Amino acid sequence: MTQQWTLRDIPDLSGRLALVTGANRGLGLEIAAGLAGAGARVVLGCRNLARAEAAVAEIQRRAPRAQTEVMAIDLADLASVRDFAAGFTARHEKLDLLVNNGAAIMVPKGRTRDGFETHMGTNHLGPFLLTGLLLDRLAATPGARILNTASMAHGLTSGVNLEDPLYERRPYKEMDAYGASKLATLQFTFELDRRLRRAGLPVTALAAHPGYTATNLDIGNAFMRLMTRLIAQAPAMGALPALYAATAPGVSGGEYYGPDGFKELKGYPRKVGCKPDASDPVKAARLWGWSEQMTGMRYLQG
Repeated sequence: MTQQWTLRDIPDLSGRLALVTGANRGLGLEIAAGLAGAGARVVLGCRNLARAEAAVAEIQRRAPRAQTEVMAIDLADLASVRDFAAGFTARHEKLDLLVNNGAAIMVPKGRTRDGFETHMGTNHLGPFLLTGLLLDRLAATPGARILNTASMAHGLTSGVNLEDPLYERRPYKEMDAYGASKLATLQFTFELDRRLRRAGLPVTALAAHPGYTATNLDIGNAFMRLMTRLIAQAPAMGALPALYAATAPGVSGGEYYGPDGFKELKGYPRKVGCKPDASDPVKAARLWGWSEQMTGMRYLQG
């Protein structure tokens, strides 16, 4: 990796098709803009179509020749994910890059439309289903990549508790629930990479996190909001690890990228480590089986 990798280092993506969920604001918008600016056609998968159109206008302001497309998807609603995938596969025969980015971040205790805890349902089960539904398009595209956005918060959770996924027998804490969903994101990524390799499919699965990035200024208590405003890096910087993992030559499946600064809070992209639970194949296989049961989607068996 070159020192201080930036948007200027993204290779020419002309002719490539990318899908970015949660692309209407913050990190997702910056990822979509970076890909579009390098020549990729970018599908913005968003829940709020009005905000998505505003994001398209911003992308085109930065890159007047940007090719974009907006499609509706709510990752907290499995029926919406299935409808989106059906529409996408009807329109497109290939997919070079899937960026599972949309997320619920430290929200109060609640449930998705399907009855899952909000963080786990939105941040893991929705992307798990979407990935499976689009796998044929990815496998049909030479050099395709799947990039899942994770978080440093994966190291701040007590773990992925599949015995009490709705927090019915233990106290609910927003950071613990959010961190558990992002730990699940990493377990899913690494298990996905292992299964892709066993299946001999030419698809690369990776993960990246943005460090401490000012994407949601209204999250947390007053102290957290103040610290975010004072020390967090801009979303454009936070998006660089994801853009590196998504586009740079020489990356390998199962790698994890984040900022190179102190405690990975901010900086330029580099390969980073993770909590041991994240790379535990036994725990990941158990999560995979549970995810199949919850979504009704089975893929990459064996």
